[in-house]
Amino acid sequence: MDRSERVILGNLCMVYDGHGNVLVEKRVKKEWGGVAFPGGHVERGESFVESAVREVKEETGLTIWDLQLCGLKQWITEDGARYVVVLYKTNHFQGELCASEEGEVFWVPLKDIGQYPLAHDLETTLRLFLEDGLSEIIYDQEDGQKARIL
Repeated sequence: MDRSERVILGNLCMVYDGHGNVLVEKRVKKEWGGVAFPGGHVERGESFVESAVREVKEETGLTIWDLQLCGLKQWITEDGARYVVVLYKTNHFQGELCASEEGEVFWVPLKDIGQYPLAHDLETTLRLFLEDGLSEIIYDQEDGQKARIL
């Protein structure tokens, strides 16, 4: 029995400054627009951590290290692939903040993040970054809006 499946891998990283602020990106892409954390795709042969470091650098200008794994979120795409996003956070960074073609980047107080137009499901995903004991969000295959948080 073949247990292989087509999988798309991504990452998302919450960079925080230790003073109550998080780094966000006002995304310009319509398919996942709004305020989100930096992240993107894992390239073939690339480690998950290295992909997150690369994506944050490309999208914000910052170099990050000492990433903490926060969990996973996953769903089945319209064409049947499993899409898995690896979630990290860190407060270790250096460099000069600069925008990219992905969108404008800026710091916001975490307590005020809900005042911004958030990218789809970022509010749900925040729970994995902030709450101990949670490790996964899985979206229902039939109703892509319905999520189980485990």
